[in-house]
Amino acid sequence: VNVDIGGQSAGPLVGRDSNPGKVTVSMGGVGRNIAHNLRLLGVKVSLLTALGEDPHAGQVMDSCERLGIDLSRALHVPGGTTSTYLFLSDETGDMALAVSDMGIYEELTPAYFARHQGYLNGAALVVADANLPAGALAYLADHCTAPLLVDPVSTVKAEKVRPILGKLHTLKPNRMEAESLSGVKITDRASARRAAEKLLETGLERVFISLGEEGVFAADHQRDVWFPCCPAQMHSATGAGDAFAAALGWAFLEGKDLADSARAANAAAAIAVEGEKTINPALSADAVQQRMQEQEERI
Repeated sequence: VNVDIGGQSAGPLVGRDSNPGKVTVSMGGVGRNIAHNLRLLGVKVSLLTALGEDPHAGQVMDSCERLGIDLSRALHVPGGTTSTYLFLSDETGDMALAVSDMGIYEELTPAYFARHQGYLNGAALVVADANLPAGALAYLADHCTAPLLVDPVSTVKAEKVRPILGKLHTLKPNRMEAESLSGVKITDRASARRAAEKLLETGLERVFISLGEEGVFAADHQRDVWFPCCPAQMHSATGAGDAFAAALGWAFLEGKDLADSARAANAAAAIAVEGEKTINPALSADAVQQRMQEQEERI
């Protein structure tokens, strides 16, 4: 979970001065965004995260309560600061500077997850993002008996995932993360297949490589598929990856095969980019299935 605080200046930014503009506060964070999208898809969700002892924690709790996201097992850190992302943009919306205060996540230790191991093992699916400390990810990989889906988040944070690849059910990297973890430069379908094969050799069961405007390449130990992007009227690409990951979780819970899972992820990403904000409230299971059907008819 992040609380995102953004400031956009009304005119050209002036350094070391107060710039008139607009300030917004919104709920963010990869894990929280995936949980939000899963709720829109009709999935029952619990979010295990860390919250501080500050007003931002109350905002997170109020937001999750409205969405129906269970926060009852979240860690409350006495005197802690809820993870906050502060950014400043110029008059065009281009980010000029940002500060990320995510130190609270070091509190999400293996001991914390061990206290909730029985609950985690009773889940139909566990989704984790690589903002978690490496030790926590390793603990989940070693002790969580439920299928584990991981979003690497970035090439730097993906390194935490490298040692546990063979213990995951599903990996959802973008092109750069897949290249980093596999050591294969992805330029076409053949190279995407080689990258996927390298990852699957670890014991990983499924990989879905999001390729931006080129769509998705997915593979398991039996087959691979590639689908171009669904047509969409883009407003903001910010939340596409989080919707993509959520749809993979939803598709798994629905028992969909590799191809339909990839179609679902593609469809959810298309719906996400049509929204004005990171999360598009128009996302739903029915909307995803409709886009999947349209996608199949085009192919």
